[in-house]
Amino acid sequence: MGRFSGKTAVITGSGRRKGLGEAIAKRLAEDGANIVISDIGASRDSATGEEHIGSTDEMESIAAEMTAHGVGASTCVCDVRSLEEVRALAKHAVDTHGSLDIWVNNAGIGYIMKPLLEVSEAEWRAVIDVNLTGAFFGVKAAAETMVGQGKGGRIINIASQAAKSGFPHAQAYTSSKHGLVGLARSAAVELGEHKITVNNVCPNHVTTGLGAWQNEYFAKVVGADSVEAYLEAMAARIPMGRPGLPEDTANAVAFLCSDEANYITAESMNVSGGEEPH
Repeated sequence: MGRFSGKTAVITGSGRRKGLGEAIAKRLAEDGANIVISDIGASRDSATGEEHIGSTDEMESIAAEMTAHGVGASTCVCDVRSLEEVRALAKHAVDTHGSLDIWVNNAGIGYIMKPLLEVSEAEWRAVIDVNLTGAFFGVKAAAETMVGQGKGGRIINIASQAAKSGFPHAQAYTSSKHGLVGLARSAAVELGEHKITVNNVCPNHVTTGLGAWQNEYFAKVVGADSVEAYLEAMAARIPMGRPGLPEDTANAVAFLCSDEANYITAESMNVSGGEEPH
């Protein structure tokens, strides 16, 4: 029996192999939680290209692996830009697994990177709509369900080191992640009376599928001789001597979902190997 046995966790943006969402789902399943794998499933517009999203087939494959831990697992297609679809995702968790106890806002756009003067209005809105508005919809839908259940819950946003510091070519991304700090603080104040905690996890760079794309992009931006040289320079400035791993973020999420974290809310926890001390 794991510490989350009998509980159900929804992880948005968890339908891509080697992503943070997959790692979080696996970690929570290892501790006994039923898992809902959710992603957009297929491209819907230019902002959600096939190469950056979790397909329905990939979602099903990841969910099937969760059952190896003896837990219930299901999939639910959801575009977090739609409150209606996000509410349907929360309903799916309850209808399929009996409750909604953990909600992880992991879906995000981190692949629209451009110099400030080249960013279009549409690109700005695309990032804010997914990373910040989508997270707000997740907090809202999860809270509606959890308050109705009357037994508390955990809401966690996957923010970023960019929630604490600014980065070039990432104006919308950095703004959206900073916004999550305010969202968690405000929501935590309101939801505390319902025993619902709201926190952010703020990883530094992690070489997921998206992270690999970012490595290629920023290696060129900074004029590194190679991606390897770029990563070596990154590791050199991190006190722990390496970039983050998906498991680092997943472990932080699991802790914040545990009974040991009952009194922790409104926080934005750095998981950066000491790179981001703020």
